[in-house]
Amino acid sequence: MLSRRCFLAATACFVTGQSRAEDAFRAFVEALRPDAAARGVSAATFDAAFRGITGPDPGILARTRRQSEFVRPVWDYLVGAVSAGRIARGRARAAAHASTLKGIEDSYGVAGPVVTALWGVESDFGASAGSVPTIRALATLAEARHRGNLFRDELLAALTILQRGDITPERMSGSWAGAMGQVQFLPSTYLAHAVDFDGDDRRDIWNSEADSLASIAAYLKDLGWNPALSWGYEVLLPKEFDLSRYTGDLGSFAERGVRRTDGKALPEAGRASLFLPGGLGAPVFLITGNFEVIRGYNTSDSYALAVGHLADRLAGGPPLAAPWPAAGTRLDGPGLKALQAGLAAAGFYDGPTDGRAGPKLREAVRRYQISAGLPADGYATPVLLSRLTGKAAPRR
Repeated sequence: MLSRRCFLAATACFVTGQSRAEDAFRAFVEALRPDAAARGVSAATFDAAFRGITGPDPGILARTRRQSEFVRPVWDYLVGAVSAGRIARGRARAAAHASTLKGIEDSYGVAGPVVTALWGVESDFGASAGSVPTIRALATLAEARHRGNLFRDELLAALTILQRGDITPERMSGSWAGAMGQVQFLPSTYLAHAVDFDGDDRRDIWNSEADSLASIAAYLKDLGWNPALSWGYEVLLPKEFDLSRYTGDLGSFAERGVRRTDGKALPEAGRASLFLPGGLGAPVFLITGNFEVIRGYNTSDSYALAVGHLADRLAGGPPLAAPWPAAGTRLDGPGLKALQAGLAAAGFYDGPTDGRAGPKLREAVRRYQISAGLPADGYATPVLLSRLTGKAAPRR
């Protein structure tokens, strides 16, 4: 049992450590004043923003290692992101905002189901916009230098928003990572892309559904959304299909025997590439540039696929036709890191060794598969890692 003396000593050490952390945090905040002032943030606005914030949030940094769209299999992520309940809620919300969504499509060229789907994935149609105070969240991440100076810059952007009067510090809230409101914009994204669609001279992504929906569409338009194309299509590949030719015009894929699973014809125009997030035997997609636009909102493949598929379901489209693979056929984070390192050593990969699947890793896997005479599906598996490195996938 811990003696009273040991208990008191441990308590004193904890209090001292906490005090030092708070002192360092306050010093960091004070050092922001000149840069904030250079952006036009007054002393009154600065003081109001940090009133009552005495130290970092101890629970936030742990959250940086648990982003589900990057660590869960895509099929597990889709279960929650495109659930029957979310589809039903989305259709109801779209019907309630039909005239607003029509006006938004006319203004920005982004169809209502796409806007509604992104709203649903980001905040469950405004129901889960997050209640973490934005200033404290950003200050915690910035003072810890998480991702370099990114969050310091976002904190200064948040102070700029407060100076402009679009929201008060008490009502400026969102996720643990500083993404705000119903659309989960970081402050810099808000400043560059948020719009006032309800006509009250404020860009309110916290309380105005019209502003939130229009801001989503405006951001997608600014990222390069093409109104003439879908995000992608689930397709069936003919037998003996040459996977090494995985990019081309949609019409050329149709000429090679690729068919949509819903029975509709592929468009003749528009560039696309094959995406096999579960390998051969799982759902296969032809994705367009609009898929990459969605990834501009969030860089996860799982996220972009969820938004695209939810948009299709909201528009009355069917569920995915092909089944997902069995458990144990994909690499987890440590396995992906090992594969990235192995591919880099072999000259196929020049991206970060971060344990995340994405376009760069997918392209590297395909290049290796082509060189080895394997089907070039771009899917990272334990078997592929073993073939490349001669080692089994690492265990957690």
